[in-house]
Amino acid sequence: MKHPHNIRRAFHKEFSDWRVWSSRGLVVAFAAAAGLTVVGFTWLAEQAFDLFEALCRLAWWAPLLWTPLSTAGIVWLTRRYAAGAGGSGIPQVMAGLEPSTPTEQLGLFASLRLSVAKILLTAGGFLAGLSIGREGPSVQVAAGVMLSARRWLPERTTVTAHGLLVAGGAAGIAAAFNTPLAGVMFAIEELSRTPEQRSSGLLMAAIVLAGLMAVSVNGNATYFGIIHAAGIDLSLLLPGLLVALLSGLAGGLFSRLLIASLSGTATDRFSRWRGRWPIWFAAGCGLAVAGLGLLTGGAVIGSGYGHTHDMLAGHDHTPAMFFSFKFIATWLTAWSGVPAGIFAPSLAIGAALGNDVAQLLNYPHASALIALGMVGFLAAATQAPLTSFIIVMEMVDGHAMVLSLMACAMVARTVSHVLGPPLYANLALVQLQRLPGARSL
Repeated sequence: MKHPHNIRRAFHKEFSDWRVWSSRGLVVAFAAAAGLTVVGFTWLAEQAFDLFEALCRLAWWAPLLWTPLSTAGIVWLTRRYAAGAGGSGIPQVMAGLEPSTPTEQLGLFASLRLSVAKILLTAGGFLAGLSIGREGPSVQVAAGVMLSARRWLPERTTVTAHGLLVAGGAAGIAAAFNTPLAGVMFAIEELSRTPEQRSSGLLMAAIVLAGLMAVSVNGNATYFGIIHAAGIDLSLLLPGLLVALLSGLAGGLFSRLLIASLSGTATDRFSRWRGRWPIWFAAGCGLAVAGLGLLTGGAVIGSGYGHTHDMLAGHDHTPAMFFSFKFIATWLTAWSGVPAGIFAPSLAIGAALGNDVAQLLNYPHASALIALGMVGFLAAATQAPLTSFIIVMEMVDGHAMVLSLMACAMVARTVSHVLGPPLYANLALVQLQRLPGARSL
C-alpha cells in the first residue's frame, strides 16, 4: 500500500542534511566556473586568430612558414606533455563515461591539467591559422573543471564522477554556442549512458547555469547571429530535400574520413607516414592548409565564422569552391593531430553547401537553404541530429523553419548512418586504448 506524502517528513529530509546542500552548492559553483572558463577560452581563441590575421597582413607568404612550423610544434607539445588533449575532446569525455573506465583513471581523459593544456594548445591552433573549432575542445575543458569538484564533495554524496562529466561536457557546448538548451540535449543524446535519477535535476541546472554564464558575458545572442529565413512554403520542399541528401552524403563522407584518419586502422601510405613521423606529417598538413588559405584569400582558415555570417546576411563574398576547400582544410587540420574541434567548421561547410544549391537552382531565399545545410552537415558529421537541430534552431528568427530543420537533420543523419558508424563513439574507442593494460582492437 502506498503511503500518503508527508510534507513535514519530506521538508525535514530535504533541508536537514548539510551534505545535500553542500553538494548542490559545489556543483553550482563549479558549473559557473566551467561556464566562465569557456568564455575565457573563447576570448583567448579569438585574440589568437586576430594575431594570425595581423601576421598575414604584414606578409602574405608568412603562413607558408608559420603554419607548418606551428602545427608541428603543437603536435610535439601535445604528444610530449598532454596526450589526452589531442583531437576534439568529445571522444575523451565519452571514454571517461564508459563503464569499463576505472574512476582512478578518469584523469587520462579529463582533468584541470588537461583543461589548461586544451585551452592553450587549441588557441595555438588558431594562432597557427588552421581550420579549427573550439566547441569540441570546450566540452573537454568544462568537463575537466566540473570533474575537479569531486575532491571537495562530501562522502556519501549522490553526485557521481559520471554525473559531473556529463554536466561538464554539456556545459561546454551550452557556453560555447550560447545555447543552454543545446547543452541539455547534447548531454542526453551524446554523453549520458546511465540514468542519474537522484541528481539529474541538479546536473541539468548546472548545464543551464554554465550556458547562462556565457549569455551574461556575451549577451543574449547566438553564435552566428539570427537567421532571417523567408519563403518557407512548398517551394522549399525540393531544394530542401536536395540539401538534406547532399549534406548527409558530404557529412557521412567527412565522418568516414575522420574515423579512418584518426583511428590508426588505415594502411595507406599517408597513414603510415603519420604513424612513423607524426611531427613531420603535422608540418605537411599545416603547409597544405596554409596553401589552401592563400588560394582562397584566407577564407578556409579559422572557424569559418565570418564567412558563414556573411552568407546568412546575404553578403556572399565567399570564393568559388569554398565548400570543397573548407572540407579539405578541416579534415587535414584534424588529421594533423592538433587539438581541434569540428562543430563550427562543419556549420561553415554546411552553410556553403546550402548557398551553392541556392545559386545552382537560382532559389530566391538562400538563407533558408543555408540554415538547412548547416543543420544537415553537422547532423551527418556528428550523427547527433537533435543537438544539431537545436543549435541551428536557436539561430532562426521565428518558428517557421523548425519542422524543416528537424526533418533535414533526421534525413541527413540517416544517410550518414548508412555510410558509416558514429564518429565520436568510434574515436572514444581509440581513446580507451590509452587505459593501462588495454589491448588493441
